[in-house]
Amino acid sequence: MPPPTSLTERVESAALASHVLAAGFIGENPVFAAADGRVVFGVGGGRAAAAHEGGMLVAAIEKAAVLSGGEDGRVVRSGAAGESVTLGDEKGRWIDAVASGPDGAAAWSAGKAVAARTARGEVKRTETPSTARGLAFLPKGFRLAISHYNGVSLWFPNASAPPEPLVWKGSHIDVLVSADGRFVVTSMQENALHGWRIEDKAHMRMTGYPAKTRSMSWSHDGAWLATSGAEAAIIWPFSGKDGPMGKAPRECGVRPARVSRVAFHPGSLVLAMGYDDGCVLLVRLTDASELLVRLAAKENGAVSALGWDAEGRRLAIGGADGYAGVLTLP
Repeated sequence: MPPPTSLTERVESAALASHVLAAGFIGENPVFAAADGRVVFGVGGGRAAAAHEGGMLVAAIEKAAVLSGGEDGRVVRSGAAGESVTLGDEKGRWIDAVASGPDGAAAWSAGKAVAARTARGEVKRTETPSTARGLAFLPKGFRLAISHYNGVSLWFPNASAPPEPLVWKGSHIDVLVSADGRFVVTSMQENALHGWRIEDKAHMRMTGYPAKTRSMSWSHDGAWLATSGAEAAIIWPFSGKDGPMGKAPRECGVRPARVSRVAFHPGSLVLAMGYDDGCVLLVRLTDASELLVRLAAKENGAVSALGWDAEGRRLAIGGADGYAGVLTLP
């Protein structure tokens, strides 16, 4: 195959000197959440907010702010003006996961304890059977998916009923919910994914990965789920009632390095892919054509974060070595 066309000259980059946990945009402004506790707005000379005393552990980019959790036990929302507001304080317990919800809602976990903060600022709490590893809000209603050992719990924070269990033996890490609310998918400790169809709790097994999957992304139409964990992006079909069951996945962007991050374009079947060697590609699913965004190099760290702006014209890139970049499409 011919080498991919290059977009490398359209990338503005800077060094943050700290592992980038999340990258994206607040309006037109690129933003990067760094493991040293900072939220950095802009690329090169941008202002920074000191969100945490000590390290930042997890972060999520919201529409108008960055939601983060740290070693200081605090859950913080940092806005584009540089202000930081504490949403919760777990008294020094490390924050394991955060999730952004509808209308300013938020959720976080520390060990087995899970908290959900409503748009009005009320905090509801529950406890999982084991450490809560991943959190994701469902698209309809105020409902939260919580991954932990032996499955997922579906929790309505405003209801008195206990969380509804989705059971599958093993250690479940990250959790993702489809945009139509029909499917819940988790990454697992055993180099596999597991999914449930929520309406009847039917199981879906997605196996064959050479490494753990730590990045997942749904296409804008909900028909595809892209995943990391191999020397290509593994993309599962979800267009039918049974999801990927009985169907083979697609493989895109095959290279001699493992994919570390994936992020679907918000409006078209274009996938951004980051690799362990720092390479970044854009792949169009309709014809598998590739565009090179960032070259691989021996000194590069793995791509640790990818995030599109709302219009899909700009892509924010973060690296485990502190790399921060912004691609602007023609």
